[in-house]
Amino acid sequence: MASRLISVAEEEDSALLKFPKEFENAETLTISEVLKILENREEQSKKMDSVQKPNEVFLKTLEHCRTFNKLGDNREKIQAVRRMLQSKKLHKFELAQLANLCPDTAEEARVFIPSLENNFQDDELQEILNAMFQS
Repeated sequence: MASRLISVAEEEDSALLKFPKEFENAETLTISEVLKILENREEQSKKMDSVQKPNEVFLKTLEHCRTFNKLGDNREKIQAVRRMLQSKKLHKFELAQLANLCPDTAEEARVFIPSLENNFQDDELQEILNAMFQS
């Protein structure tokens, strides 16, 4: 068991954008996107007027997304931020992290997302961050 944990730890490193094979084809979602999905599901449940109430995990996840949603409620803005970030040379993990954390400065972005260190100059990264807030 311990050797398996060591092996997994050596294979995975988000700072180097090394993830398990299970994540190779997986898409990332931002907290704002997950919030929209959950709110839609919540609304559908209410319309169905079902006696089955949302479970505790659903409610906690919904509250977490509401608390940490940085991009607001505007679906068009959320989509615009995703499109803008997709147009940059970002890994899908970096894209989601930038949209979720919304760092103010290039330095802050690099602290949160070390893989950005070698891929962007300060001014280029700052332009990306500024564009996120303008979208």
